[in-house]
Amino acid sequence: MVPFRKMQGLGNDFAVFDARTQAISLTPDCAKRVADRHFGIGCDTVVLILPGGTSADALLRFFNADGSEVSACGNATRCVARLLMDERGLGRVRLASNAGSLVCSDAGKGLVMVDMDAPGLDWKDVPLAEHKDTTQFQFDLEGRSITASAASMGNPHCILFVGDAGRAPVAHIGPLIEKHPLFPQRVNVEFAQVLDRSRIRMRVWERGVGITLACGTGAAATAVAAIRKGLVERKVELILDGGPLTLEWREEDGHVLMTGPGVTSFTGEVDLEKL
Repeated sequence: MVPFRKMQGLGNDFAVFDARTQAISLTPDCAKRVADRHFGIGCDTVVLILPGGTSADALLRFFNADGSEVSACGNATRCVARLLMDERGLGRVRLASNAGSLVCSDAGKGLVMVDMDAPGLDWKDVPLAEHKDTTQFQFDLEGRSITASAASMGNPHCILFVGDAGRAPVAHIGPLIEKHPLFPQRVNVEFAQVLDRSRIRMRVWERGVGITLACGTGAAATAVAAIRKGLVERKVELILDGGPLTLEWREEDGHVLMTGPGVTSFTGEVDLEKL
């Protein structure tokens, strides 16, 4: 039996396995079975915590519900940071992933602030299949032109600014854009409604998962896109289906700071071989 923690950040939920002291074999197929909400533990993303070596407190690997491995997950990073800070009595930890190394700090009242580094804004950074100005560009979808923005926060994001995020066709348009040829690594799709200069309502279609209640990197990419278009100030609240996140795109170094909760829902054990 392998111990795990079920954690969530604004309803974006994770099955977290700690392999710092115990070797855990977690293949993409195994992760897909773990994430299954009917026959497994059930989650948006499976997270594996590994030793961080000399450069980080831990190394994280992320597997989305379809078993695909992704480089970054903002909400999961906050959750693991909360776990490690509480475990060691620290106010700050450094977590590494395939997208790089992120510094996470205790923000008080159970919140965690993650320095998510600078966004990737060139079309090759996202990546896109062809040259586009990622501030705003058009592409064809089902015979009509879609206006979008794009950014990378360690993984690719396509942001659509809409009049009413609550009525946006997330379930229909999301999977079509996720697998559109313009996005060779597939893409996360955000539907963003600017409420005022300090608030954005956002819903998300996450690649390899579907509709999720929150997406930390998606919130960061949306904030950056809105700031680039001059729609909001450099510090803004993102109101997601699962609750609010605070995002700040710091002017002095271009880093994006994300602040929000990371919560353990329960702990348990599972026989990975029998899933």
